[in-house]
Amino acid sequence: MKKLAIIGSAVVLFCLLIWGYFYFNSEPSNVAEDAANSTKTVDVLEENDILVFTPRKSDAGLSVILYPGAFVDALSYAPLANNLASSGFKTYVVEMPLNLAVFGKNRAADIIDEAPDEKFVIGGHSLGGVMASRFAHENNNEIEGVFFLASYPDKKGSLKNASFPAISITATKDNVLNKESYNKNKKYLPKDTTFVSIEGGNHGQFGSYGEQHGDGKATISGTDQTDQVTNALIAWLNTSVKTQER
Repeated sequence: MKKLAIIGSAVVLFCLLIWGYFYFNSEPSNVAEDAANSTKTVDVLEENDILVFTPRKSDAGLSVILYPGAFVDALSYAPLANNLASSGFKTYVVEMPLNLAVFGKNRAADIIDEAPDEKFVIGGHSLGGVMASRFAHENNNEIEGVFFLASYPDKKGSLKNASFPAISITATKDNVLNKESYNKNKKYLPKDTTFVSIEGGNHGQFGSYGEQHGDGKATISGTDQTDQVTNALIAWLNTSVKTQER
């Protein structure tokens, strides 16, 4: 009977995942698709289910690994990734099984192993940030910093004793982020954490995939929010991270 119960639970979980995938799964916007094209300053390619945005001219000396939010296609983060690469930061956006980072927490390991000369920060949007923090927790010697976009670390991804910095970027019109859990889990952030709030931004506009179920209505454009997130990340990378590179 116990074995049957376990099988039944697994079937229910599988059905819920499939339902969630088709119900919540989002499609990248036209803006995102355009941003995934190579330009005079950035080369874009896809290899091993990873979107790689490589600066053509300058290299800032740090690379970025980004984990998508739940049921969000990796391509949706192309505008942010292109912006970062245009500023010299090679950026990897990781595609996840069923678009759920919980099934691909360790995907950053392959990127790091195949690029021994690069130094990395890792982070993500929503669920992606949670899984990125868990990876950083287990591989702290491989990481120079962690960023959270409408996200936070949990106990399994605690970074409170981390020697590297973090940045937490939220938005005032975000109705998807659980504010109670966010505040409760601040205790798992490193001592050196920068907090940034995007006035008028919402949860969905951390990517570029349209409206998200239950989200607040943004009072700024998606492009404006992406630009503000880009500027905050670049400022953090150039100050907090670079000054503490190990």
